[in-house]
Amino acid sequence: MKTKQNEAEVLPTVSIMGIPVCKWGMKDTVKYLTQAVNSGKPHQIITANPIMVMAAMEDPSYKQMMQKAELIVPDGTGVVWAAQKVGEPVAERVAGFDLLHELMKEGERHHWKVYLLGTTSEVIQEAARRLTLQYPGTEIVGFRDGYFGPDQDQEVIDAIKAVSPHLLFVARGADTQEPWIGKYKQILGVPIMMGVGGSFDIISGKTKRAPMTFQKLRLEWLYRLLSEPTRFRRMLALPKFVVRVLREGENLTKMG
Repeated sequence: MKTKQNEAEVLPTVSIMGIPVCKWGMKDTVKYLTQAVNSGKPHQIITANPIMVMAAMEDPSYKQMMQKAELIVPDGTGVVWAAQKVGEPVAERVAGFDLLHELMKEGERHHWKVYLLGTTSEVIQEAARRLTLQYPGTEIVGFRDGYFGPDQDQEVIDAIKAVSPHLLFVARGADTQEPWIGKYKQILGVPIMMGVGGSFDIISGKTKRAPMTFQKLRLEWLYRLLSEPTRFRRMLALPKFVVRVLREGENLTKMG
């Protein structure tokens, strides 16, 4: 078993193609992140799926960014399956959407402040409204859409720092949101920074989460593909991931 040192805590991880995925379930993950908020130090949380792992295989800078993250949770069912295949199973799938809600719930107990960044103006505004209604004890201190270029990064950073949130949720697509957080996490200084993909779309009511039947069968990816056929090209990474896991087997944990 491999471990990753973070402050005084040692995270139990399994290496999937060189990506250190935490073995904890939701309860231990939330407990750790609560301690991370109390520490005040910046933590990047990545909700890993097979598409992201394969992207890391093809792009060294993306892989390096993932390896530098303070915590990587097994979001995709493919990652959970891969850990099982290499003989180092994780406790359970820790879905990013569910983790967001667990952190918002925890925020009510501790009066945390939250900043939402990403998607369209309409969606982020509605997501902020609904989250405020659902978690009135967790304060949404700011939000803005994700349509900005590198020339506006400093403006966005200044806006976030001005309100000193405990949590920063970013929805700009996996190819953009994780590298953006990784690049600026020390400057931002937010204790918890996490990419949340399409979570705001679901929270706002723009799209629906996969029905429980799909979730139980670990087929949320299929539901999303059926709902959004344009995702087909991205989904081509899934069979490549499966083939690589089956071919490499336990050697996956030895890949740097």
